[in-house]
Amino acid sequence: MFDIIKDWREQRILDNSQFTHEDWARAAERIAILDRLNEEERGRLFDLTTLFLADKSITGAQGFEVTDAVRQSIALQACLPILYLGLEWYKGWSSIIIYRGSYKSNQTTMDEFGVVHEGSQHRSGEAWQRGPVILSWKDAKHSGERDGHNVVIHEFVHKLDMMNGRSNGFPPMQPDMDPERWTQIMTRDFEDFQTHRKSGLDRYGATNPAEFFAVLSEVFFETPQKLVDAYPDIYEIMTKFFK
Repeated sequence: MFDIIKDWREQRILDNSQFTHEDWARAAERIAILDRLNEEERGRLFDLTTLFLADKSITGAQGFEVTDAVRQSIALQACLPILYLGLEWYKGWSSIIIYRGSYKSNQTTMDEFGVVHEGSQHRSGEAWQRGPVILSWKDAKHSGERDGHNVVIHEFVHKLDMMNGRSNGFPPMQPDMDPERWTQIMTRDFEDFQTHRKSGLDRYGATNPAEFFAVLSEVFFETPQKLVDAYPDIYEIMTKFFK
């Protein structure tokens, strides 16, 4: 009965969407990485983005106006990683906040001696556990250009990573995946990346395993051949993870 109600609700959302298939197609034309999708995948993505926008609120911060073009761009790229996973992978939170440009984020950290340090830094995006995704439109509007950098995918992959707790580079595995193999490959190649510079891979990925997973996910969707060349085993397990 629950599945029937869920299907009926989703179909009603699709039938009453403010955006037509043609509207989504025009928006997708402005995002180069979506050219790789076939017609069936594009249709699946457009339905998923419609359901995504019905489930999540997208609001502007500090006077930034969220236009339909902004909402469509964010939704299309946010839903690409879950194209074959489903919207349930983004459950447990509801809001996306967009700043016009980079914004200042306050941080409180504790060092190894138990001393608390407070500071702030400018960010282009962040994802909070059980909280919002925050993005800079100045950075997000250039995402999807096949340059290996995509702040939208980066932050939403953090949300996938958080599905089983804090972001640590170990998201929930698919049923046919071996968690030990994931851990072995990601640990080995993260250590390699901390030591060796790889062409086309953002050094920010060397920060910690969570950022390594998010950065390489950007490359997986933007410039996959660079990931194949640098870390073929990671490309293989990401193919299985993202289906």
